[in-house]
Amino acid sequence: MRFFSATKATGPQRLLWSRDIRFAHRLAQAIDDGQVLELESGTVVIGPAAELTDALAAEIAAQVRSPAYGIASLDTSLPEGERHITALSEAVLLSGLADRIGMAPSTQVIQTKTLDYFFSLRNVHQIAFQPIVELSSGTLYEYECLFRPNMPMLPQSITAIVHAAIDTDRSIELDAFIVGLILARAGELERTRREAGLPSLRLAINFTPASLLDSQFEAKALAAMVNAAGLSPRNITLECTEQQAVSDVVPLMKQVKALRRLGFGFAIDDAGAGYASFTLIAALHPSIIKIDREIAHGIARDDAKQALVEAFVSFGRRIGARLLAEGIEKRSDLAMLTSLGVDLGQGYLIGKPSFVPLPPRRMETLRLDAARRTVSRKVSQKVAAAVPKPRPRTVHAK
Repeated sequence: MRFFSATKATGPQRLLWSRDIRFAHRLAQAIDDGQVLELESGTVVIGPAAELTDALAAEIAAQVRSPAYGIASLDTSLPEGERHITALSEAVLLSGLADRIGMAPSTQVIQTKTLDYFFSLRNVHQIAFQPIVELSSGTLYEYECLFRPNMPMLPQSITAIVHAAIDTDRSIELDAFIVGLILARAGELERTRREAGLPSLRLAINFTPASLLDSQFEAKALAAMVNAAGLSPRNITLECTEQQAVSDVVPLMKQVKALRRLGFGFAIDDAGAGYASFTLIAALHPSIIKIDREIAHGIARDDAKQALVEAFVSFGRRIGARLLAEGIEKRSDLAMLTSLGVDLGQGYLIGKPSFVPLPPRRMETLRLDAARRTVSRKVSQKVAAAVPKPRPRTVHAK
């Protein structure tokens, strides 16, 4: 397929595809040197990258009832015909309409294109911070850094991005990308806090096991990255996610020991689910064991979950690890987890993720509210019991 026999443009070009012909022509009129080609599957617009922008496309799309569309850059390293076909395929994929027009690629191709788009948006993704507190006192312990992808033309959750990276063998590339952005953002915040005379941030950062075993994240190299950002390894906890099984735990054990010697904290995430078994946890000797959110949810009324957490508390104390419950959303669950001896907690009840670190809710307020609700419920039950029940009327047959 030939798009345009002669391309006069010398600078970078972009290609937009949409099934809405009116939208495509209006967009082409809004840019200099815009070219339009009508295909059976839809309409293509090609123009200078500096003018055929996401912002302009979104503005004009809003004027014509927001049609679906996709935009891709032309790769000048490819032959002219091939670069247009490649860009068209990517634009159709980003539009979300590939299935409807018979251009749906394989799952791996979709994941690869999704990741390529994700990595191209370095300056638009965001980092959120969720507080973690000492349950006994409500004192702030640290913030978990939560990566929030911002992909306007192809919205994705971070879970979907992580799975795509694992499936396409790009998890190390993904972690390097995310960790770089987190450290840069955390470094900015740390400098601001120092100028204001505030204490240093303590942060938890997620890694996959494969990344922790890669040479670029070797203990000394990672410590150098943290120091270069103006942070201290002693204020960083590395969370090992359970997205991948660990086939050989020995190299990971050596890496964890090296990291701990340099001052890093180490946490096993989602204990009680996935691959985070007692055997793996015992081998790695983490400083923190994070209890899976499904275990914490509804624990106040679940004897089996309570027994499991009691086992984790006992196990953690034997190996010198602190227990952290995530996903705490109810006051009754908070009270139960605290009574069972869980050291740390996080969740929407304690504090929602925010793009700047905010203080958690006061634990005294949460406990007072819980006590008031308990008293109110007991009073209601006593009142209901004290009110005499109406006696049934006897009906006599005439």
